[in-house]
Amino acid sequence: MSHSVVIGLGQTGVSCARYLASKGERFAIADTRFNPPGLAEIEQEFPDVELWLGPLDAGLLCEASQLVVSPGIAISEPAIAKAMDAGVPVIGDVELFAREVSAPVIAITGSNAKSTVTSLVGHMAKKAGIDVGVGGNIGLPVLDLLAEGEKALYVLELSSFQLETTHSLRAQAATILNLSADHLDRYPDMLEYGLAKQRIYTGCKLAVTNREDEATLPVHEFKSGLVSFGLDQPEDGQFGLCSHEGKLWLAQGDELLITVDEISLSGRHGQINALSALALGQGAGIPMAAMLEALKDFQGLDHRCQLVHEHDGVKYIDDSKGTNVGATVAALNGLGVDGPIILIAGGDGKGAAFDELAEPVAEHCKAVVLIGRDANLIAEALKADTPVYQVSSMEEAVAQSVKLAESGDQVLLSPACASWDMFKSYIVRGQVFAAAVKDLCRAG
Repeated sequence: MSHSVVIGLGQTGVSCARYLASKGERFAIADTRFNPPGLAEIEQEFPDVELWLGPLDAGLLCEASQLVVSPGIAISEPAIAKAMDAGVPVIGDVELFAREVSAPVIAITGSNAKSTVTSLVGHMAKKAGIDVGVGGNIGLPVLDLLAEGEKALYVLELSSFQLETTHSLRAQAATILNLSADHLDRYPDMLEYGLAKQRIYTGCKLAVTNREDEATLPVHEFKSGLVSFGLDQPEDGQFGLCSHEGKLWLAQGDELLITVDEISLSGRHGQINALSALALGQGAGIPMAAMLEALKDFQGLDHRCQLVHEHDGVKYIDDSKGTNVGATVAALNGLGVDGPIILIAGGDGKGAAFDELAEPVAEHCKAVVLIGRDANLIAEALKADTPVYQVSSMEEAVAQSVKLAESGDQVLLSPACASWDMFKSYIVRGQVFAAAVKDLCRAG
């Protein structure tokens, strides 16, 4: 009798197990860790399911009817690759979702801002009274969304890892928001990383692309609709910025939509996120009036250019979700117009180079304070006259920044790195930053 093997536990693996069980399908579970997260839940809910913990066994995987691989597990793992060579299909939770769902899907990927745009498009749909499910790489796993009963619309954030194992998604509107170096500890080069992202356009009805980033254009033959967004003046039907009577507007073609002063998202990165969300929402039929209302009161995301404290004229901003170089470049360029920046950066660079930081740091930063494993690599890449300080903890980084800051400055935590060398997650890293800021400012 055929059976699936769920590889990788945690939130996604548990949701896959529950889904397969709900379909009455036989499955086993494998994880490279001996005590993975979700193990207790699985043992309690499915006491009769086979569990294989520790190094993956290629022989056992080759006997499966299909492998359902969590995004945290590389499909290049030798045992998985061997099963693939033997003809065993390898899919993920998004593929299971795509095979079942009939409601339209807005699919969003990119190196940066995908969580913000996904949340914003979801907020737009809710404003329009649409029964919407928002999840994927943020919030609920897609199969948990499905378990709630089918929605009228789904808005999904999808990572390159999820897209690698997805074949049947036919999105109503899909986008690669941007592409910059990330996950080069998992991909051999930017080409392979970009090709994984490109899978989002397969079979979609509308591709939404970034005019400022050619890597967001579909590279394979594409016969469906195309619409673009950017910070320049848009051509007919496209989304961009227009000046009119001394004010800057979000616009579609020559139609003025809303002034940038009216939207809750700040800076250039806020404007481009708003434009991409409008293009995606329109592609899925969300009424424009509701989308514009949503832009006025969208609260943004925790740890994403979030103002956590202001003291003596200095703003302290938590961008701990800036886990790659592109995210930090966007934050520096977006916030630099508001005043000089003292940047706190560093952590686990995931194999990326930091050269792209040099120019925005030179332009916008009065100082850089570095922490974490790859602090030396960042320091070497900056090659600027900007003073650089290396410290050993977040508390020390905040203390150094407070010493350097003057009224009108911004202290920005935007690490350009993952958090795993020092913290459990980027969320904990942001919380430690905010706590240190408040403690020091209170003491001062």
